[in-house]
Amino acid sequence: MRRREFIALLGGITCPSILARAQQAAKVYRVGLIFSDGPISWLTESPYAKAFVRALADLGYVEGQNLALERRTAEGKVVERTAEIVEDLVHRKVDAIVVGTTRLAREMKRATTTVPIVMAASVDPVAMGVVPNLARPGGNITGFSAQAGPEIDAKRLQFLKEAKPNISNVAFLGTRLDWENTTNAKALREAAQALGIRLFLAEHTFTDYAGAFAVMVKERPDALFVAIQPASAAHAREIFDFVLEHRIPATYPWREFVILGGLMSYGTSVSDLYRRAAGYVDQILKGAKAGDLPVQQPTKFELVINLRAAKAVGLELSPLVVGQADELIE
Repeated sequence: MRRREFIALLGGITCPSILARAQQAAKVYRVGLIFSDGPISWLTESPYAKAFVRALADLGYVEGQNLALERRTAEGKVVERTAEIVEDLVHRKVDAIVVGTTRLAREMKRATTTVPIVMAASVDPVAMGVVPNLARPGGNITGFSAQAGPEIDAKRLQFLKEAKPNISNVAFLGTRLDWENTTNAKALREAAQALGIRLFLAEHTFTDYAGAFAVMVKERPDALFVAIQPASAAHAREIFDFVLEHRIPATYPWREFVILGGLMSYGTSVSDLYRRAAGYVDQILKGAKAGDLPVQQPTKFELVINLRAAKAVGLELSPLVVGQADELIE
């Protein structure tokens, strides 16, 4: 065989495989990242968003190369804006959508039954009607839970009592829904009664905390219990400024609050849940069905204490409390 003919034959064998690889490499996956609360800047500044993007990069999905990340926020108007957001994302042909909350997932479910949805940090998804069960959710929704059960909040209140034993009047910073209609709140009120604590609602909306702060100024609580409410993460700086001004010890649901300057938390890491959500997105992009992936509950809970924040509010922590901490921030 002549040399020229041999090269042509070899090219005919190898070109299709090279072309196939090139076409595969050219695939750009489009993923929606939706927050229920917070301003537009929160979509990039949030530690949760940063953890999610880093985890996707570790899995080989890089923005500007093979990943287009569609960031959206409902800015506290979940019911009003979710359908509009979903319509836009469906038009853009997203391959999957990641949401931060059960409430947002519920509204997404009403808007689409086809686009795979991953909940990064849900609470009570079965009770809220998002999935029929955790082990096999079916449909187009799966994800991770930020709460394993109501006893976690009760334990968090107990740690707050141990940190400041003389507290008797504690503000619950949350929405009316957080206070009235969750199993967590019911268990928390029972725990408060057992600890001899009067627990009262300092109610905020998804976008405004001024009313809650006004209630606390009037009631003068001994301590503050921040509810599991995603809006509070976006408003963390406002909360920190308030408790510092009034020297109120506060407990938060997730360690990210304490990293940013809060006093103490007992719970899971939401940033870690977003990292794990990236793993589910990877599986979905590779062909897995969302409904076949179980909704996973957290198995690791940590007490995190910020010693600098304790000093700032005039709280002297006992060696017993400090010794129980899984992580100390100085």
